[in-house]
Amino acid sequence: MAKNQGFGHGRGLTPPAKQMPGFVRSALAARTLMDAYRARPDYQQHEYLDWINTAKLQDLKRKRLNQMLDELEKGDAYKGEPWTPPPPPPTPAPSAK
Repeated sequence: MAKNQGFGHGRGLTPPAKQMPGFVRSALAARTLMDAYRARPDYQQHEYLDWINTAKLQDLKRKRLNQMLDELEKGDAYKGEPWTPPPPPPTPAPSAK
């Protein structure tokens, strides 16, 4: 029997990729935010989709989707909390020959 993998940020494990619903894909494309979504850490991509899909009411799904889109556009929040993207990895210096 497999152990619980304990998926989530801070554990170094990434859950299997979730299928993105068409309405989310369309909304990201309409606001040209797919690159911003893909630039987020895997755990955020996974949790955004889960957060939106677990809403029981369509109005709440729409509200959460719009919040995600606004946060991706601004780039400084994640599910209502302040967030700063990690700095890009340093580019290696060209080797001297």
